[in-house]
Amino acid sequence: MSQPPLEALERTIASLPDQPGVYLWKGARGEVLYVGKAKRLRQRVRSYLKADGSRGPTLRMLLRLVRELDTIVVPSESQALLLENNLIKEYRPRFNIQLRDDKSYPRIAVTLGEPFPRVLVVRRLDIPEARFFGPYTDVGVLRRTLRIIRRLFTVRSCHYELPEEAPDRPCLDYHIHRCLAPCVAYQSEAEYRGMVDDVLTFLEGKTVEVRTRLRERMEEASRRLDFERAAEIRDALTWLEQLEQPQTVEFVGGRDTDAVGFARDGDDAIGVVLRVRKGKIIAREQRFYENLADASDAQILSTFLVGHYLRGADLAPRVALPFVPADFDALRELAADRRWSVPQRGTNQRLVALADQNARHLLETFKIESLETHERVEDPVYALGRDLGLTAVPRSFVCIDISTNQGRDTVGSLVWFEAGRPKKSEYRRYRIREAGEQPDDYAAVHEVVTRFVSRRQDEDKPLPDLMVIDGGKGQLGAAHHALRERGLEHLPVASLAKREEEVFLVGRKSSLRLPARAPSLRLLQRARDEAHRFAVGYSRKRRSARTVTSELLNIPGVGEKRRRLLLERFGSLAAVRTATPEEIAALPGFSLKLADRILAHVRSR
Repeated sequence: MSQPPLEALERTIASLPDQPGVYLWKGARGEVLYVGKAKRLRQRVRSYLKADGSRGPTLRMLLRLVRELDTIVVPSESQALLLENNLIKEYRPRFNIQLRDDKSYPRIAVTLGEPFPRVLVVRRLDIPEARFFGPYTDVGVLRRTLRIIRRLFTVRSCHYELPEEAPDRPCLDYHIHRCLAPCVAYQSEAEYRGMVDDVLTFLEGKTVEVRTRLRERMEEASRRLDFERAAEIRDALTWLEQLEQPQTVEFVGGRDTDAVGFARDGDDAIGVVLRVRKGKIIAREQRFYENLADASDAQILSTFLVGHYLRGADLAPRVALPFVPADFDALRELAADRRWSVPQRGTNQRLVALADQNARHLLETFKIESLETHERVEDPVYALGRDLGLTAVPRSFVCIDISTNQGRDTVGSLVWFEAGRPKKSEYRRYRIREAGEQPDDYAAVHEVVTRFVSRRQDEDKPLPDLMVIDGGKGQLGAAHHALRERGLEHLPVASLAKREEEVFLVGRKSSLRLPARAPSLRLLQRARDEAHRFAVGYSRKRRSARTVTSELLNIPGVGEKRRRLLLERFGSLAAVRTATPEEIAALPGFSLKLADRILAHVRSR
């Protein structure tokens, strides 16, 4: 009998140092299941060996999967905190706190390491000497910010490595006054750098200074009688005021501060930062978290501060917290140049209360949207099985449609869907053999179903989990009768009526009305439309072939073999009419004389 996983690792655990570090629990395939930090590695990891009843279900599941342990020793607890955050982002372990919609949020980067810096949107902080602003959780704010920068400032948008490589002449941006062409030395590096300083001032939220400079430039342009440029700056000022409006929540007073808010509901939580500059709230940032079953509020707040706050730009000198986070001493060591506090009264306490209020509101909104999104993105195959009351999930189903052209060329089509997606290798089309003078949809459905299931049975191939018919009760009855004749009355069959999008089921008197946005109805409609497209295409092809054949029947010297060659080569009567004598004569058994006779006949009609 093999040892339990943790007992097998006991010797490794006993040899661990009593120093700060990070430990990684791994599974049987070497995958990282959980990353944790410790002030004392041996003491922290050994605590997992304690078999007490306080373990939650998530921790019990983790310990059942653990097969290996890795550790990394670091000099201090604060460095362990940072390393843990980096490893979680690297491996995304399933048992760690997860960032909802985990991705790298966009930031604005000003490439100060270049002689002529650019303003870029990036998701990684890997540009040397760049100044980063963000991250922006609201992409709308990011777009508005970039729009205003392009209206206010003449930042280059090209990718030249200036001044080493440069174009021969300025681009379109120069001619529409969006760039002053530093690439061809129309603007000096000093002048360009002065403009970049204004960009940085704007991104820091010091819009009063930017507006003052813009008004000065507008007045200067007016004095030069450059009214076009003055009007552009005036419009930019208007844009700037519009940009500020949604970001400025209220005037709260006090010094520059970042107020942190927190809210939690079960396994979901949110961290919020209100950025207060010169007495005004100029921005709000937030992060959603999930997979929090065994995490405390203090741990979640610490994760938020380390992973997504301390790495941001434009941090305030003061940070006001709602409560003391886990590893508070290590956090303060990581940002020793800032004052951390948990205010109990005064302006900062009111700011934290406002941040908490924002957090609660956002979390409630998030929960509602998550519910709606869950309904919206529910697997349509499972939804179809549930809504139709099937005993098995319809992982494979077919849809049948009948198409006719004014009572002629009646055809049937069958499309196969596997896991909710078309499987075109299983598509089938049928020329209705028993069609009389008047079209009979019921008989056509009966024929298609009979031929389909008979062929599958004869070839010993599996049948679909569900059969869908385009039509109403009559088509449903015809399909069910055909199945019953083959001893397949147990095979589920449904029909979808196009007018009211009603679903009819065998044994149910009234129709089933599914919500318009139901994933199951959307899947049925998609299959019905695909079957209709496939049927109409085949019907038109047969009509075209019939038309060409009938026109060619009366031409002397054109028999069945030559008619088939014409059909294969040109496909339609219109194509035959537009063909040249040489193209027709090139076919086996044709001559120029015969080609002229054919063209004279078809073009005279």
